[in-house]
Amino acid sequence: MARGKDAYFDVSRSDEAYERTWRRLFDDERIRGIAARMDGEVVGIAHYLFHASVWYAGKCYLADLFVDAAARRRGVARAMIEWVARDAEEQGFPGLYWNTLEDAPARALYDQVARLNAGLIHYSHRRDARPFTGQP
Repeated sequence: MARGKDAYFDVSRSDEAYERTWRRLFDDERIRGIAARMDGEVVGIAHYLFHASVWYAGKCYLADLFVDAAARRRGVARAMIEWVARDAEEQGFPGLYWNTLEDAPARALYDQVARLNAGLIHYSHRRDARPFTGQP
């Protein structure tokens, strides 16, 4: 499922990167992953992490959310977001946030589910990253 997410977003990773992430999901209590199943098959995954916040109680960042194309528009993504929000609140990290592409089809759902969209723009800096071209 993670490889399907990466293919969808045209991201390539090594087998070692998938293995490292898998280990982190088991070894780091701040990083969590869930899978959604329908009819016994995994149809969605989400990865999220807890972190401190300067001004608020802890925050939860929904790093990945992906639902297989055949299972979309059946409530899977909404249920996963609600699961993550509930888990985050139970763990003392009530603020849940995530990023998405401006033209992502999932924004229709996110605009319904999110309690607040403050119009923030996400910037990222890595010294080894390729220059920004306006494309993912």
